[in-house]
Amino acid sequence: MLKALSNVFKVEELRNKVLFVLGVMVVYRIGAHIPVPGVDIARVQEMLFGGGAGGAGGVFDFLDLFAGGALSNFSIFAMSITPYITASIILQLLQVVIPRLEELAREGREGKKKIAQYTRYLTVALALVQGFGITTYIRQFGAIPNPSIFDIIVIVISLTAGTTFLMWLGEQVNEYGIGNGISILIFTSIIARFPSDIMETWSLFRAGTVTAFNLLIFLILAIIIVAGIIFVQQGERRIPVQYSKRIVGRKVYGGRSTHIPMKVNQAGVMPVIFASSVLLFPGVIAQILPFGWAEGMANVIRPGSTLYIVLYGLLTMFFTYFYTAITFNPEEVADNMKKHGGFIPGIRPGRSTIKYLDKILVRVTLVGALFLTAVALLPFAMEPLTGVNIAFGGTSLLIMIGVALQTMQQIESHLLMRHYDGFME
Repeated sequence: MLKALSNVFKVEELRNKVLFVLGVMVVYRIGAHIPVPGVDIARVQEMLFGGGAGGAGGVFDFLDLFAGGALSNFSIFAMSITPYITASIILQLLQVVIPRLEELAREGREGKKKIAQYTRYLTVALALVQGFGITTYIRQFGAIPNPSIFDIIVIVISLTAGTTFLMWLGEQVNEYGIGNGISILIFTSIIARFPSDIMETWSLFRAGTVTAFNLLIFLILAIIIVAGIIFVQQGERRIPVQYSKRIVGRKVYGGRSTHIPMKVNQAGVMPVIFASSVLLFPGVIAQILPFGWAEGMANVIRPGSTLYIVLYGLLTMFFTYFYTAITFNPEEVADNMKKHGGFIPGIRPGRSTIKYLDKILVRVTLVGALFLTAVALLPFAMEPLTGVNIAFGGTSLLIMIGVALQTMQQIESHLLMRHYDGFME
């Protein structure tokens, strides 16, 4: 491990990428402590997290997890990148029903650029709506002293600008850093919350609310989740591929054997992030609307409720299949194999290969989907045994370990290309 870390800094390009990501993480944490002007932070903390918001604490606690404490500080990054995630989900779902978007997605680099631009526009629009909603909501509880129209505009623009800047930061990580930019930002948010969560658990232990047995169960659960994530994240189904021999003059080309690595969890951590974001959105909207039924809706779908757990599991399953279908296209893989003279032994090239790959993909994805759902829901089932609020712990660990593994694998690829030992030698 130490040797691999030293190798990272021997490769200039890789070193610059890693340092760039670390710099982005520092900038993100600094911005999380820059308060929005004209807001009573103490009042915001009291109403959102102190039980003064009509039982909405669960929703805002979960939002604060994705914001890394920026919501409780009501900083310019209070909304984090949730509007961007929502916009991404909407655009990806629309690709299924709008032929023009589907065509753009198939046009390669240029088409993806246009979809990315549409995602940015939608992100800004959603951020404006969400920013105005949150501003209106905290204004009802007196968190904006002597509010004027100018004050409201400044707060909404500050929140929207913060989300837009984070979206840009994530794209810069994709361009100049290593790993997935949005996942890295969420990873940073969760890491930032860990010290305070540990201190809170320790305080409960000292007060006698949480026993040593509770902590033991918590640690066992965490170890099982971490081991399971690593095992499944690294698991793959290898489909053998044989290439036909070609004779050009006196030289023989092809004839080699290789395989298609089909990962058990092809979608990574994105299904969990998407599922969490989708369930957060109605809760936030319900709290913003000034109607009597809004509080009831917030209570029904609050994190930890029965309906929330059921929907969370179903959405995780759905997005696992949906995101896998986007990242792995059997038709495209079969077409590329055919162009290069490759075939799966015992399977005819063309339509039969596509059907075979699709069948294997469905089976492998089922294992990954069931695993992601189990890991995401296990803490909810274990909470009554521990007395520790670990409902967010499963999601947090899943995202953290998943993002860390994905980033390490990319670093590993860079090292191996330059003939250095990696992390997983």
